[in-house]
Parts: sequence; structure tokens; C-alpha cells
Amino acid sequence: MYWVAGFASSRSFVVDLGRNPSPSFGLCGSDERHLFYGYIVAVPVQDFGGIMSGLVSDSWWRKTLYITGGALLAAAAYLLHELLSIRKEQELDSKDAIILHQFSRPKNGVPSLSPFCLKMETYLRMVDLPYQNYFDGSLSSQGKMPWVEYNYEQVCGTEFIIDFLEEKLGVSLNKSLSAQEQALARAITTMVEEHFYWTIAYCQWVDNVQETQRMLDLPGPLSDLLKWILCQLTGGIVKREMYCHGIGCFTKEEVYTLMEKDMRTLATLLGDKKYIMGPKLSSVDATVFGHLAQAMWTLPGTRPEQLIKGELINLAMYCERIRRKFWPEWFVDLEDFCYDSDNDSSGTPTCLMDLGLFSRTDTLEESDLSLPSHSNTHSHDSDHSGRSLSDSDIEVDGSDVEQVKS
Repeated sequence: MYWVAGFASSRSFVVDLGRNPSPSFGLCGSDERHLFYGYIVAVPVQDFGGIMSGLVSDSWWRKTLYITGGALLAAAAYLLHELLSIRKEQELDSKDAIILHQFSRPKNGVPSLSPFCLKMETYLRMVDLPYQNYFDGSLSSQGKMPWVEYNYEQVCGTEFIIDFLEEKLGVSLNKSLSAQEQALARAITTMVEEHFYWTIAYCQWVDNVQETQRMLDLPGPLSDLLKWILCQLTGGIVKREMYCHGIGCFTKEEVYTLMEKDMRTLATLLGDKKYIMGPKLSSVDATVFGHLAQAMWTLPGTRPEQLIKGELINLAMYCERIRRKFWPEWFVDLEDFCYDSDNDSSGTPTCLMDLGLFSRTDTLEESDLSLPSHSNTHSHDSDHSGRSLSDSDIEVDGSDVEQVKS
């Protein structure tokens, strides 16, 4: 008797050889739980009567086609098994230490393709709390990403993490905000995370998925195939959840229209202010930066990039201001600061270092915060007018350190 192996989602007439819940395909950045179940199965060939006899009698090219198809099926079953297998979690000691679990760094030098992961790590830097990154890809017990461990407590969901850290460690970016300003900040956060996020996710994982696939960093000889499978699965999840949300019922042009309205709203709210709520940082800045950074640095040639580096240049200056202040190791070529449709920006970027344990006050002198990162090795520190981009328009200083610690 001959047997073939394959992958199925039904239990009918199959022998269940293994079942594995997958890691979350939350690279798109959602805080929500996504599980994907499948089975590696074995089926007797004789149940498909006549296949083997037909294989013997068919011409050589048909035999080659059958053999190739079988090999591809076996390879797909193996890859899916590897993709869906659960990694064994390592024991971590989180006593008096913040451990941030998030997705691994992409290859283009951006800290994360997930707006929520970038939001959380930026917030930790804004409040100047040392933390340790953990890129194992494991989800929290609620199936969320990112999540943190502190003193053996696990907290997931960026909003709940911020509340938890404020309660446990007494840090806050919103002390200077009035009740009305805090309400406005929450309204902006909701717009960005519950509406604008989906339009960026659509551009990133559906309409511009080929570029996103090139940014992923997966090791191994079959990394290209694994990245393709991951992007296809993630894109399918994004489209399905956008439809459930309601925004996925619109056409591509309508989705981009909604995205443009959100970006224009943010540009109007920001105006010529240093941060969203005024001259001082607030937690909403971590949220807005985490999402706008995707348009700024991960979607080359797309409509979001054209808007933020063109007409809505104040948003680009805002992103650059925060990048310089809180991500000194994240180098960006300022020649690509403004959008130029004739300029090919496909050069290989500098990979972002994983500092692991980070504290801004431990790694930077206060006087260095007013200088652009890598100023001694890179000369692209001014715009086309010759004015330094670290001047008053994106000035960085030490005032926010006192704000957090006061």
C-alpha cells in the first residue's frame, strides 16, 4: 500500500499525525490574537482509485508532473509544520527588570514593522526606563504582541502596559496635561490605533506586500519561501479582519482616501508644535510615532510616503525629531528625507543594532542629544536650504528628561 503526506484543515478520512498552534502572524502589528491550526496527514493512495495505474501508463512528462507536484506538496507540508511549530519558551528572570517581547528587527534598519511594538519600545525610551528586548516571537498568555514581564508579572496590550508601568514605577508622560487635554490625547490614540492603523496595514501587507517581504529577516536556506508564505498568510489575515472591522468593505481607492484624511488630521493637530500636545512629550506621541514611522520608512514609493515626505512635511519633521532624540543608533540617510519620485532609494540601509538593555541617560550624555546621530561619520545633516535639520524645527534637548522624572 502506498501513502502520501499532505496538509489538511478537516479531520475527515485522515490520520492525524500532529497538530500545532502557530505563532501569531501579528507582524502587521495588531494587538489581537490570531491562531492558525492545521494537520499533517497521511492518506492511502488506493483511496483515489486509478492514480497509480494512470501514472504508469501516462507519458514521461505526466510522470514528471506528478513527481514534481508530490515533491512540492511534501515540501509545503514540511514548511508549514516548521512554521506552525511552537518554540520552547526559555526561562527569564524578570525580577526588577522590564523584559519586552516583540517581533524581530527587519532588515531595512527600522526597529519594527509592527506599529505597536515600535510604540511600546519608543515609550520605554521616552520615560527613560531600562529594558531588555526579547525577540523570541512568543505570544503572551492572551495571544498578544508586544507584551512585557516585570517582577514575574506579564502584561499585554500597549495601553495596559503603559498603565501598569505608571502604577508600578511611578512614571508618566501626561502629568502636565489637563483633563481636557488627556481626553483629546485618548481620542487621537483611538483614531490612530483603531482606524489609521488598518489603512497602513493594508498598504503594508496587501498592496505593497512584495516590498514588505524583502524587509523581513528570516534565517535559513528556505527563508525566501518562508517569507512568502508568512506574507501571504498575514495579508489574508489583514484582509479578513479589515472586512470584519468594516473598513475592508471599501475599495482600494476609498481605503487610501480614509488614510489620507487621517494623516491630514494629524498634520493639522500637530501644526507647528514640537509634539502632538504641545512643547512637552505625552504618551500619545509614542502612538503617533509608531504608526507614522511605517509610512515614513517602510513604504517606499507609496501614497503614505508621498504625503508625509511631501505635502505633510510637518509630520516628517515630527518623526525625525523623535527618531533623533530617542533612537540615536537608528541611522537614516537624510538625502531621502523629502520624497522624490525619480530617486531610487533601494540602497542597503544600515542595520539597527540591538542594544538589548537600553537606558537613554546611561548611553547618551545630555549634551549629545542636541546633535544628530552619527554626525562624525555621515555628512547628510542638512536639508536642501542648507539649514541643519537639528535646528529649531526638530530641536532636541534635555527638557523631557526632567518632565518624566518630575
